[in-house]
Amino acid sequence: MTDMKIKKIQKSDEEWRAQLSPEQFHITRKGGTEQAFTGPNWDNKEDGHYHCVCCGRALFHSGTKFDSGTGWPSYHQPVDTDAVT
Repeated sequence: MTDMKIKKIQKSDEEWRAQLSPEQFHITRKGGTEQAFTGPNWDNKEDGHYHCVCCGRALFHSGTKFDSGTGWPSYHQPVDTDAVT
């Protein structure tokens, strides 16, 4: 939680495609989703932070992760509420 306003990253689709895998682009830039029970983090139990693949900002800590039974990683609290919409 910070008073610092984060500037939105402005890139063209072509620039995002150069930075991201096709699946990452579809999910992060086009509002898609990965198939349940298949993503690299849905069953990850390692301690640490989960970061945005686009900007690198910390989003969640593993200590707030829980099994929602949906097949996607679920968290009960973001690192910073301004980082997640």
